[in-house]
Parts: sequence; structure tokens; C-alpha cells
Amino acid sequence: QVTLVESGGGLVQAGGSLRLSCVASGGTFSRYAMGWFRQAPGKEREFVAGIIRGGGSTPYADSVKGRFTISRDNAKSTVYLQMNSLKPEDTAVYYCAADQVLHNIRVLTPESWGQGTQVTVSS
Repeated sequence: QVTLVESGGGLVQAGGSLRLSCVASGGTFSRYAMGWFRQAPGKEREFVAGIIRGGGSTPYADSVKGRFTISRDNAKSTVYLQMNSLKPEDTAVYYCAADQVLHNIRVLTPESWGQGTQVTVSS
């Protein structure tokens, strides 16, 4: 398993932007599909975005399509989530996830996940 550490969360006004980062250690980063999911208070955990090992496929949840962009830098063992046009309903704890199979991230059963970073969007 890899260890994942997220950063970049914070408080932002609606319409603003944030970029989340997740640094992986303890494994060969390029062998892992990566992704992000989130959990809002009182709600179930939700898949947000994923990216395959080579970066060529990037599925998104319908709720974030066109606003969020996932990317990765294998040389830095880092995955990013650029979040634009943020809405109050994007408020949640965002978790980074890693698995050798992207499907496992999409169904919220990844091999590894981080501690999460809080994103709060004010109206």
C-alpha cells in the first residue's frame, strides 16, 4: 500500500477555485490509478474523479464535469484536483485514493486513501 497525504483545502467563496494535491509515498506511483472522492456531512461518500496510470482516461462524476480537472505528475508522485466554479454543494472532505485498478476507486473500495482535506465553499 502507498501512503497518501492531501493538501490544498480551505475556505473559498462560491465561484472561486482551489487546487488539491496528493503526494504518494511507499510505492511505485506510476503503477497506481489515482482518484478523488468526497464526503459531505450527513451524506454518503461520493466518487469525484479518477485517472489511470498513464493519465489517458479521466472519468468524472456528473456533478463536477466541466468544473474539476484531475491530473498527475508521475515524476513527483502527485495527483492534483483543480476545482473551478466552486459551489456550496461542493463543500466536503476530499480524499485522495490509490489502487492498481481504477474501477476500485470508482466504487469507493481503493487499496489506499488519505486522511482527507476539508473544502468549504461559502455562498
